[in-house]
Amino acid sequence: AIRKSEGRSEGSYLASDAFFPFRDGIDEAAKAGVTAIIQPGGSKRDEEVIKAANEYNLAMVFTGVRCFKH
Repeated sequence: AIRKSEGRSEGSYLASDAFFPFRDGIDEAAKAGVTAIIQPGGSKRDEEVIKAANEYNLAMVFTGVRCFKH
């Protein structure tokens, strides 16, 4: 989605129906200009993901609801 935005993601929000298992998704979102993330949470690495969001001064909301299940 970031590639397809062709540089138009500055100031955007990112919504995910699954948790972020690693901080790399946060790193890439921040580089693209995302300013807020909403996600269900529940990863074993939530603390690492929160730390990444804080480093970039991103707002992060946890819903506690997962839509994507396998």
